[in-house]
Amino acid sequence: MNRTVNRYSLKRYLILFFAIAAFVVTSTNPAKAFQNKKADTVSTADVQFTDIPTAADSLKAFKKKQAELKKADSLKALKNKQAVVNAVPAEKPKTLWEIFIKGLLGGFTAILLPCIYPLLPLTVSFFTKKSGSRAKGVLQSLLYGLSIIVIYVSLGMLISVLFGSDALNALATNGIFNIFFFLLLVVFGISFLGAFEITLPSSLANKLDANSDKGGLAGIFFMASTLVVVSFSCTGPVIGTLLVDAASKGDRLGPAVGMLGFSLALALPFTIFALFPSALKSLPKSGGWLNSVKVVLGFLELAFALKFLSNVDLAYHWNWFDREIFLSIWIAIGLLMGLYLIGKIKFSHDSDLPYLSVPRTFISIGVFAFVIYMIPGLWGAPLKSISAFLPPIATQDFDLSQIPANTATATDTKQSSIKVKKYAGNYDRIKTRGLDAWFDYDQALQVSKELHKPILIDFTGFNCVNCRKMESDVWTNPQVFNHLRNDFILLQLVVDDKAALETKEQFTSEYSGKKITNLGGKWSDLEASRFNSNSQPLYVILDSDGNLMNDKDGKLITPSPAEYHVDLYLKYLESGLAAYKNKK
Repeated sequence: MNRTVNRYSLKRYLILFFAIAAFVVTSTNPAKAFQNKKADTVSTADVQFTDIPTAADSLKAFKKKQAELKKADSLKALKNKQAVVNAVPAEKPKTLWEIFIKGLLGGFTAILLPCIYPLLPLTVSFFTKKSGSRAKGVLQSLLYGLSIIVIYVSLGMLISVLFGSDALNALATNGIFNIFFFLLLVVFGISFLGAFEITLPSSLANKLDANSDKGGLAGIFFMASTLVVVSFSCTGPVIGTLLVDAASKGDRLGPAVGMLGFSLALALPFTIFALFPSALKSLPKSGGWLNSVKVVLGFLELAFALKFLSNVDLAYHWNWFDREIFLSIWIAIGLLMGLYLIGKIKFSHDSDLPYLSVPRTFISIGVFAFVIYMIPGLWGAPLKSISAFLPPIATQDFDLSQIPANTATATDTKQSSIKVKKYAGNYDRIKTRGLDAWFDYDQALQVSKELHKPILIDFTGFNCVNCRKMESDVWTNPQVFNHLRNDFILLQLVVDDKAALETKEQFTSEYSGKKITNLGGKWSDLEASRFNSNSQPLYVILDSDGNLMNDKDGKLITPSPAEYHVDLYLKYLESGLAAYKNKK
């Protein structure tokens, strides 16, 4: 009996041992165990086995999943960025056209200056007599004009290459260079008023004049170079003003395009009068009126210089060059110009004015009318025709203007839980009266969620002429104003604000790799990285999560640049409102 019990116990222990061994084997490699196991009476065909992961396996799987998610996010971000790249309109070519036209007007103005105008008949007569034949004289005049264009465009290209588009864009908002431009234009203005002349070294002019005696193309080119150098005392301020204006546009081709327009206008008369020499007889004779042109340009240079001083005052929050001060100086300059034109004041180098000519009379009327037009601006009149060049109306201390007529009061009585607006103190001088704007992206997102309204980002700038034009010409429309006031969370991000960020808020941009240390740089980086644009104004409609939305046709509502047609801007705003309501 004991032997039987012992055998039974031994058999039981053996079964238990093999069961444990089988469990250990199947735990380490169950698939292999069951593959090697012979078929028994119980079928395992329908049984599924799952690996039991170790800690290393779990970590490996987690990293793999994280990599897959990161890749998916990158692809999604790339698609979104590409969509925005395709959606954001490119810079409109009319900006370069504007620079070209300004250059053209500057060139035609330069022709009327005393350094160039008397040279017209002399130069044309030189070519027609020296050439021996009319055909050859016309050809030489054409080459002379082409040489002038090459010289001035080369100057513009040189500035473009030396600075580049990034540097030119930086110049447009840099305080030091804005002060430099202001002083430069003041010096040009004083020069035109007759205090002194800006000239290049006479040795350079003599050397070029000596080389102009050479025959062929070289002689013609040096003759054109001599004209450029000799006339610099008159053309220098005009060229300088054009280059400053072109540089402030921030476009790489700006200086070259401006010089193309200027040189083309300067070269045309020499070519045209070479084709039709008899037309020279119809030109007015040189006289004191040529100097009057210089003086008028001097006044205009002084007026134009104030814009650059205003830029610095706004960007660096000096808060002393207000709108009424700006207007007062312009009114004073206009009065002096008008009195000069009618002969009531004159400078030391001016000749007597025995009577008013008809053209001078009409110009005087225009100047005095413009002065009268500006005077109501001292009490807050919008002055829409020049508002883009003036400091924002929020800088006006004494303002009798009202909120746009026929605008309804805000009907939404809900209040945000945020009681202190971040950065609000920086922007008292650009606020639009009647609009409750926000100035921090994260706060705007929170307010949008609380009040259930879409966000309208206004990427703007202190120095942005087109921004002021939109605010004065489009935002004052009653329908547009009502939408901005009642239906959107208006977020104004000023990209040229030089206010320093706190140390903890400074960061290195993942988009540009640059260290962002000021507030304007923070918003400029946001505009460039998210919406692939660096132009202002740029208007972006987002939902409460900060995403772009699709319209009723499924098309992405893309960021919009300046749109001066009120109907089109209204359509843009209303499409964003409709998309937000549909999404809710």
